[in-house]
Amino acid sequence: MPVRHAEAVWNGTLREGNGSMSLGSGAFEGAFSFGTRFEETPGTNPEELIGAAHAGCFSMALSGNLVRAGFTPERITTTADVHIERVEAGFKITRIVLRTEARVPGIDEQTFREQAEATKTGCPVSQALASVPMELEARLV
Repeated sequence: MPVRHAEAVWNGTLREGNGSMSLGSGAFEGAFSFGTRFEETPGTNPEELIGAAHAGCFSMALSGNLVRAGFTPERITTTADVHIERVEAGFKITRIVLRTEARVPGIDEQTFREQAEATKTGCPVSQALASVPMELEARLV
């Protein structure tokens, strides 16, 4: 199996410094700062990238689970809201909210929700983030 690579560089102090992150594939490179991560300054941050990875993994894994259950999904759209908060020991990712909508002919709501719940704990990124509380909103469209 392949090994994926990413890199980050940080220059300076926590509050005044700045950094950049890049993917080994070259598909993304972006700057980040204290403001983009812990305040509302426009720009990217590690939590946004975690959210993108989680949403992508969840959508793919849900598709696979649905196919194994005998259904053929037409489209799955997932968003991930990654909450980071100041806690006693510093900053912490406190929860992730996944919202998924899917068009899956022939499936009933209960079966779809069961498949989505199984995917929430089974996709590789969910497993990697298992210490973070996760919520799931799943609906058929």
